[in-house]
Amino acid sequence: MKTKGRKKDKVNIVTLGCSKNLVDSEVMLTQLRGNKINATHEANDDNANIIIVNTCGFIDNAKQESIDTILRYADAKDEGLIDKLYVTGCLSQRYRDDLEVEIPQVDAFFGTMELPLLLKKFKADYKHELVGERILTTSNHYAYMKIAEGCDRPCSFCAIPLMRGKHISKSIEELVTEAKNLAKNGTKELLLIAQDSTYYGLDIYGKRNLAELLKNLSDVEGIEWIRLHYAFPTGFPLDVLDVMAERDNICNYLDMPLQHGSTRILKHMRRGTSREKQEELIQIIRDKVPGIALRTTLIAGYPGETQEDFDEMLGFVERSRFDRLGIFSYSHEENTHAHNFPDDVPQEVKQERANTVMEVQEQISHELNQEKVGKTFKVLIDRKEGGQYIGRTEYDSPEVDNEVIIEEKSKHLRLGDFVNVKINDATEFDLYGEVI
Repeated sequence: MKTKGRKKDKVNIVTLGCSKNLVDSEVMLTQLRGNKINATHEANDDNANIIIVNTCGFIDNAKQESIDTILRYADAKDEGLIDKLYVTGCLSQRYRDDLEVEIPQVDAFFGTMELPLLLKKFKADYKHELVGERILTTSNHYAYMKIAEGCDRPCSFCAIPLMRGKHISKSIEELVTEAKNLAKNGTKELLLIAQDSTYYGLDIYGKRNLAELLKNLSDVEGIEWIRLHYAFPTGFPLDVLDVMAERDNICNYLDMPLQHGSTRILKHMRRGTSREKQEELIQIIRDKVPGIALRTTLIAGYPGETQEDFDEMLGFVERSRFDRLGIFSYSHEENTHAHNFPDDVPQEVKQERANTVMEVQEQISHELNQEKVGKTFKVLIDRKEGGQYIGRTEYDSPEVDNEVIIEEKSKHLRLGDFVNVKINDATEFDLYGEVI
């Protein structure tokens, strides 16, 4: 790409948004390096002359962060600090035409499924022999594994199908190969992700086949924890719970975004369920997998959400006593079904309702964590900060859940080690313990 005599290109990939984007960036990094291109991920040394921004376009805050990041690099290009700027990912997929007009400094925009086209800008080819291979940007001991792309759900508030397309499952064989490759390189924990993981297999096997996938991944030597994320509640395949209860290396953990606790709002959201059905499913899950940790996410301030609707959701949270919970203010997204309705809950009310839910959840989390004091848990060591080691139990996913903080002066722990930790103290979101 350069004229003779100039220094060799160096590419820096900048990733915004969710773990699914992170996997896409890891695949991109693997393909670039597989084509002998000097590429890094979120390097701090600022000596890259080509930047690829992998964007998020999910909600207003994420879109703004993506735009601000692109503009920052556009300014760097104007100042001669970088030579090329490429943009890919969800924001690019959704708003490419507008972005091309508004930010002409960008050399090319690519959609979420256009990696081969991006590679051509580097005179590189998509190498099929690298499918299933990934250079991790996380610590080697855990890796996100995307089991499917896209989504077929009609949720009224969600723009994901506009950006990611229809649901496409990866085959069990392909995923097992990926797991074996990861395990060979020291990965001990797989975090399964998709837009809708419980839909897995319906498109290629004619049935929901998540339980079969879990069994096959569970058999991969070296994988000690498998963690399931983004399980859609409607049509939940209950045989998954049987596998979870049978297999020691499948974590007693389930991330199941429920989005609301009011039957009226759930119907309006086109979720195909009700508060009562959700409560029934939660009870079934807890009966089949005793001690399971349940994580969920909710939305505050959906169009038409009354105080009565909110109170129903708050009562749902109080009764359900989720182990982990996140809540977002509703974002009015163009071209979604909900965009046809007035965004009539004021922003300050949305935020106030979200804060109220989190206050209730903090109390629940504190009480649940206090019950762990005096008990011993298997903990995976993620990192060291100062004189402390930071780890997680099987009930916690990286970045979003509780951490176990270990004051460790006498013993040297290695990152990626499993150790037994006795919990001596607990706050709302952290556990404190010692290795025994």
